[in-house]
Amino acid sequence: MNWQWLFTSFEGRINRAKFWIGSLVLWVLWIVVNLVLSTIFGIQYGEGRIFPAMGPVAWLVWVLIALALTYATLAVWAKRWHDRDKSGWWSLIAFVPIVGAIWILVELGCLPGTEGPNRFGPDPLAI
Repeated sequence: MNWQWLFTSFEGRINRAKFWIGSLVLWVLWIVVNLVLSTIFGIQYGEGRIFPAMGPVAWLVWVLIALALTYATLAVWAKRWHDRDKSGWWSLIAFVPIVGAIWILVELGCLPGTEGPNRFGPDPLAI
């Protein structure tokens, strides 16, 4: 599997298995990043906070890593939307509370892709 393409390119198609592998890798990275940052910078979670309490340097590092992981997530989602023969812009449905998360889970994680080639490339199961 070409990891660089999976996490950086918005072109092409991926099947459900690659979607789940990419999503799992990104979740594990997010957990590891938060554990490392909390150890290094003493970041505190909880107490009704939406975002962790931290100093400016830790905040900058956290934001930069969050942006990188968000970019990678959107790249994986876009390729999966392409496999469903939809634009990657469908990722914006994530902003709809509750419904968006369920929609993404079902559409990207459960439903099969378009059989055969579509406007975004060849069938990833046929390659």
